[in-house]
Amino acid sequence: MEQTAFFIPLMDLIGTIAFALSGAVLAIGRDMDIFGVNILAIVTATGGGMIRDTLIGKFPPVMFRNPFYVLISSITANCCFIFFFIKARRKVAIPDNMVKVYAQVFFWFDTLGLAAFSVDGVYAGLSVGQHRSVFLLTFLGVMTGVGGGVLRDLLANQMPVILTRNIYACASIAGALVMALCLEGGVERNTAILAGFFTVILIRCMAHRFKWNLPKVTSGRR
Repeated sequence: MEQTAFFIPLMDLIGTIAFALSGAVLAIGRDMDIFGVNILAIVTATGGGMIRDTLIGKFPPVMFRNPFYVLISSITANCCFIFFFIKARRKVAIPDNMVKVYAQVFFWFDTLGLAAFSVDGVYAGLSVGQHRSVFLLTFLGVMTGVGGGVLRDLLANQMPVILTRNIYACASIAGALVMALCLEGGVERNTAILAGFFTVILIRCMAHRFKWNLPKVTSGRR
């Protein structure tokens, strides 16, 4: 149990930094001011957990009872803003080779954040006691994993990424389901957490490597 108590906060920290970064970058790309950058970063990093806590009746949600993760989100957002602000003021262009490096770093942060929050959501569902089921645990894991990103995209006035491209939500579903099945099957919690975590990472990496996407009908409208 001591390992679990350490592992879940670590997942929270990884996910918070990763998603705060994705929210901040999107806000900067949308020409938002520093307040907007902070808001989008915080919503992205904590929105999924807030939705999860609301669904299972935890009031107030953890983000309000423990502002540590809001603070981490804000620090990440401001560091990101300062970095891009300095680049813009100095009119320093980012070299083409560095753009690819940044893209890879962002992909890995985003993937780690999705994996971390997906298993965190499943773990939080254990608190519902006798009412829990594999479906509920999986649903909570997915909501925690993708909920913040959906809120981020809606606030930025764009179609949520999970509805348009990438094997993203599917990776979260698979990881959360694996962890939930392990837990319900009596597998030790740390093992279940690792199984769900690495399932998300594996599927995301495979989708990224082989350019997997779900089928869709192209309407021809722009």
